[in-house]
Amino acid sequence: MNILITGSSGLIGTSLVRSFKLSENTVLSLSRKPETGGFRWNPTRGEIELPRNVNVDAVIHLAGENIARARWSKRQKESILDSRVKGTRLLVANIISLKPTPKTLLCASGIGIYGDRGDVLLDEDDQLGEGFLVDVAREWESVTMLALESGIRVINLRMGVVISKEGGVLKRQLPLFKFGFGGILGSGSQYMSWIAIDDVVRAIEYILNNEDVKGPVNMVAPNPVRNREFTKTLGIVLKRPAILRVPAWAIQAVYGEMGKELLLTSTRALPRRLLSSGFDFQFPYLEDGLRHVLGREI
Repeated sequence: MNILITGSSGLIGTSLVRSFKLSENTVLSLSRKPETGGFRWNPTRGEIELPRNVNVDAVIHLAGENIARARWSKRQKESILDSRVKGTRLLVANIISLKPTPKTLLCASGIGIYGDRGDVLLDEDDQLGEGFLVDVAREWESVTMLALESGIRVINLRMGVVISKEGGVLKRQLPLFKFGFGGILGSGSQYMSWIAIDDVVRAIEYILNNEDVKGPVNMVAPNPVRNREFTKTLGIVLKRPAILRVPAWAIQAVYGEMGKELLLTSTRALPRRLLSSGFDFQFPYLEDGLRHVLGREI
């Protein structure tokens, strides 16, 4: 299978490319500084160099500005939204003109699309919430509809918290926990819908080869946990105390709206579409997933 990937240098993209290279798949990348087997694009400038005769079976679109890179000023929020909407629109407009047209488009999204929903169990059929991340994800997914209308199978990968020591939330937390400064965020009652990086890669490969899977897919493990449980479990795995607490007011004072939506919002999402299609999670439970990615198996 010939697979075109954007965001191949990111956390998920790096792991995907590594896995694809161990199989018979051919990986083509779209990046600002393409390497061998890649093509150049600059979505900010609306530039893309993708030959019309390139043979692509599937497209995996992961590119987008890091939502936690900086405090959300008005300008930063516009940058986050534009990087996803304009980039996706540019990509879709070009892939539908390829001959032959790719059969499948997997486009990143996020479970932030459900908003702050407390203890409510959420699956792909639930209504969307309210907030900046909701607006971003909604517009991001809506742009992929042009590909769907062109006959391409579209999957919106609603990513949860990806646990990996190579990046993301876990990498930022590790130094604090290792020095005994790990702690509960806010009340600790907010749900975290997480997934091990290995299962992200396995699920994407599974979706590529399972044509019955389409539409939004919650990329989360089947057992979401509250923040206090995540904190306690990480402390156990690292054999470090995790008894501190960071009050909600302090988080919002430092990070503003970003802190509220990324750290204090409760989203209890379930991977109904993956489970009903027959996908088997390698790490359905948090402690097992953390031990694996951190190399701390018992």
